[in-house]
Amino acid sequence: MNELLTAVRDGRHHEVPPLVLALDRPGRRAALAELKELRKEARGWDWRRRDRIRKGLLVAGAGCHTGAAACAAWIGGRDLRDWGRSPYPLILASLKDRDPAWLGDLARRFAVRAALSDTEYTFVCELARTAGVPLPAADNLVVGWTELAAAGRWHGRTRRSLADVLRDDPHSPVLAARLFEMPELPPQVDFHDVAESRDHWPGAVCALVDDGLLDRAHLVERCVTRLMRGGRSVDQRFFLAVLVRLGATDEEEERHLRDWTAMAADGIAPVASHAQQVLVRLDERGVLTVRALAEASGAVLFRSEKKLVRAQLTLLGKVLRRDPSTADDLLVAVAEAFGHEAIDVQERALKLVARYLPRATGPGTRERLASAAAQLGPMHRETVAALFGDVLEHEPAGATPRRQEPAPETVAELVEEVAARVKAHASERWIPSSALLDVPAGITGFERALDGLVRLAGTDREELTEALREALAGVHFVEHGLSPYMVDPRAVSTSHGLSVVVASLLGLVSERDRVAWRAKAVVTGSDACAHAALNGVLLDRAWEAAEAAAERRVPFLLATPTWHTGALEAAELVERLRIYGESGAAPGPADFAQALLRVRRGGGPEGAEAAAAAEALGTAEGDRLAAWIRADEPVAPVLRHPASTVSRPEAAGWWQRTTTGERRVLLATRERSVILREFPKAFHWLGRAQPPRARECYHWGPERSSHWTATLPEDPEALAAWLLPDLLFAADEGQRGAVGFLPALVESTGETGGATHLALAYALGARHAEDRTAAVDALLVLAARDRLDGALLGRELAILVDRDLVKVNRAADALGTAADTGAHRTVLTVLAAMLPRLLAYEKTPRGLGDLLSVAAGCAERCGTREIEPITGLARTAARKGSSQTVRQAARLLAVFPDGSA
Repeated sequence: MNELLTAVRDGRHHEVPPLVLALDRPGRRAALAELKELRKEARGWDWRRRDRIRKGLLVAGAGCHTGAAACAAWIGGRDLRDWGRSPYPLILASLKDRDPAWLGDLARRFAVRAALSDTEYTFVCELARTAGVPLPAADNLVVGWTELAAAGRWHGRTRRSLADVLRDDPHSPVLAARLFEMPELPPQVDFHDVAESRDHWPGAVCALVDDGLLDRAHLVERCVTRLMRGGRSVDQRFFLAVLVRLGATDEEEERHLRDWTAMAADGIAPVASHAQQVLVRLDERGVLTVRALAEASGAVLFRSEKKLVRAQLTLLGKVLRRDPSTADDLLVAVAEAFGHEAIDVQERALKLVARYLPRATGPGTRERLASAAAQLGPMHRETVAALFGDVLEHEPAGATPRRQEPAPETVAELVEEVAARVKAHASERWIPSSALLDVPAGITGFERALDGLVRLAGTDREELTEALREALAGVHFVEHGLSPYMVDPRAVSTSHGLSVVVASLLGLVSERDRVAWRAKAVVTGSDACAHAALNGVLLDRAWEAAEAAAERRVPFLLATPTWHTGALEAAELVERLRIYGESGAAPGPADFAQALLRVRRGGGPEGAEAAAAAEALGTAEGDRLAAWIRADEPVAPVLRHPASTVSRPEAAGWWQRTTTGERRVLLATRERSVILREFPKAFHWLGRAQPPRARECYHWGPERSSHWTATLPEDPEALAAWLLPDLLFAADEGQRGAVGFLPALVESTGETGGATHLALAYALGARHAEDRTAAVDALLVLAARDRLDGALLGRELAILVDRDLVKVNRAADALGTAADTGAHRTVLTVLAAMLPRLLAYEKTPRGLGDLLSVAAGCAERCGTREIEPITGLARTAARKGSSQTVRQAARLLAVFPDGSA
């Protein structure tokens, strides 16, 4: 024994196996006790001394253990695994006198330990071979097998195919089959999918099938099962690649019909696309029923991937052409696409409905389609009215404010709504309207759920928390707590706000974290942007609501909007304050501050009556509300350039000169002292003076902006001024998605003016078509509400074109789209103010001919009555040549009865 310990201490590990074998059972036990003490002692040594004995200590301890479980634990010890060359041949040598059954037991126990390397895989294989037992097909062993396969692809400088490497390993059939049972694939099973290639894992596994080493039918079933289960994207792509290469038979495809429909609805894009192709084949074979197609389409059409949605509409169109009698079932499914974010998808669905609507004769079908069509924007108003004018219940979206639905009254309804919203954001996927059970969308849905959590936390706390815990099982923050980004104003969204309240109700937030995280909601610093400030208001409200719900302070929230825009009726707020007073509840500072920002102000009879009623409450909040209504001042007054007193249109905004010499048109806002004096700190950014500042932000996206307009529904001008930099970058640098907030902004009840029109001018010149479409929707909403100053918008566009901030061809495309909806006079009014400045250029700007074409088309349809003559039009039309600009100028000139200067 002493000789063994001396060899270990001296680092002579090659001498250890014979010394171990020379010991009897009691001698090994005694030596093991000394080795354990040496292991403890070595943990305090410097690394050089520790490395010297590590391998010998590992081999000696493995050989001296008499129990297989303890031996496996010793070999797998982390502090004994730092060695240069593999110690496993020496360990096998020290164990060669062991019983085969003991070695088999060691192989099984070691195989189920932490993920194994290629050398450990070889060690287990040798143990199993020596013991004469089957290799244990454990998941950790599969990891070692994949590492060995990856290493074995190189023989010197020659690269071997993966399929050949797997063929050389007799254990490959067992372990390859195990890949389809593992919760997650090993990291080595990664690949770049190349058609017909076998030199990656899917191809190599299929090669084993071709060799007869794996059962093809079994793997097809496992692939379908794994794709249905979901999981990591890389895993899904592997199973899909194997399935495509194996090729399901007609019988296999038909047997899994319901699986394909589920994959098309919920799978990642490549999986959904494959499932969609299978459904097409099933339809061609007459296996896919109309009902199954309708159910699958309802979910697929609400996916965000336009390619999938277009393919599904193509399939629906094919079935409708073949059998128009299916219109009653399929058109209702087609109408799901009316809620899609892409305008071309909406148009395609609307055309399909229009074509087959005469064949839809079932009871209630036209009414259901008309209700779905109400989701479409103003640019589709004319078509929708022509199709459903006799049954259309609501004006198209954006025409009039809509009342917010009250908070859910039952725990089941509330939990279902909260879970749908939280999970929809967590999975980064759209949820079909059928799955959301007609839950109100946008900011009203968030406010409804937030108010519901506060209400039911006070009346049904135990039932609510139990239901939330069950419904949100598996959601990351429920299992692991809130992540820092979920409470960071730079990244917060409405779903994060709900998550904060839910986490607090479930006891997942400590008092220390609550205080620290709520403090982060206060945005300070001169470089803070509007996005973080508006998000900070949301976050502060969420934390306050979480505290109110946890402590049952209030019966409901004061700031819950009356209208879908976020606006709150003053009389309704007065009534809520009265109930608070009777119940002895104290309004939350953030909740009441948000209520003030949302309350509809005005000096008319209704405003005066509401102010008097608020004052009559005899409370501090009532007095503040009365003063707020009577003041009728914007939260942040928008400032004009000092030179705006001069009759120069270019003085409508502040110029900001950049480091490259560019001049950008932006706006500033003035300080509002009452915000700084009476509102919580999280609101103070809104009341500070904000200079014009063009700073691109990377921490927000369209999904996170739904609450911005609802924070200040009475002050669209201030919001437009603060968010102008986003629209500038959308037009000048191509930032995508920045225009998404604009349609909601123009739906607000507050007054619109120069800031809103400047924002719209930038948006009409956005680089991306989907952003310009959102701008067209905003333009049409303003026009429908008689709040559009066409001449002002035209002058703003001309200024931005003059400063090379907006491209003429993009503005022409957007205004042409607006004209196509029937808004000819509106567009002509804008162009009549925009064109004179552009026609005065010495060099014709690119796209001017397109702009003149749009103007001529509008003038021919609506006439030029009350339209001012366009300066420079006659001069342009008289130029020599036959360019598009000259021809369209002459065409437009011909419409004016007296010509133009």
